[in-house]
Amino acid sequence: MKAVCLLSGGMDSATLAWYAKDMGYAILPLHIRYGQRTESKELRCAGRLASILGAEAPVVISLDYFSAFGASSLTDPEMAVESHDDASVDHPTTYVPFRNANLLAIATSYAEARGAEAIFIGVQAGDYAGYPDCRPEFIDAFQRVIDLGTMTETPIRLFAPFVGMNKAEILTTGFDLGVPYEETWSCYGEDDLACGICSSCHYRLEAFANVGRPDPIRYRGQP
Repeated sequence: MKAVCLLSGGMDSATLAWYAKDMGYAILPLHIRYGQRTESKELRCAGRLASILGAEAPVVISLDYFSAFGASSLTDPEMAVESHDDASVDHPTTYVPFRNANLLAIATSYAEARGAEAIFIGVQAGDYAGYPDCRPEFIDAFQRVIDLGTMTETPIRLFAPFVGMNKAEILTTGFDLGVPYEETWSCYGEDDLACGICSSCHYRLEAFANVGRPDPIRYRGQP
């Protein structure tokens, strides 16, 4: 069995890849560069993770149009990445308009071309409020799109195994699977030392604290 796994290089996507392999799938890693501030760091992490996992090197796709569109602090250098304390619950500036639909469309094309039976995406419960394309309803709707728009003899199943989990639960799953979190990156704004204050850093640090384990990456201000 083969599965396309969206591998950003972050904590959730790394856990996702190990989870899919544990289910018995041969992993086809797919990494998307869309002009995000930390895209070079994320790409390096994705490559190392795929190597450790024993998977193929990630197929890397560049979507430059997200930078051209703007409207997100991840892709527009004129917009500051807000701290977690300043972030809007309903509309964080880090939301990239309709990003996951674009990523899943590419993953579906790749899966169909390679004869893969599954696609894995690491959306999770904590993203629902600010990111509408992370909701369970969106995943269900995109499964219908895949069913209607592909010509495979074997249906392609879309998996979002963490969609009802929080980050601490995802971490616990990953530790059980042996995920090397020192090779992952979550910070929205920095690619050397993690900032520690953006929402992604905040939730990552909170998750490690909740499971009682130290975060193995370095943060700004640490000795």
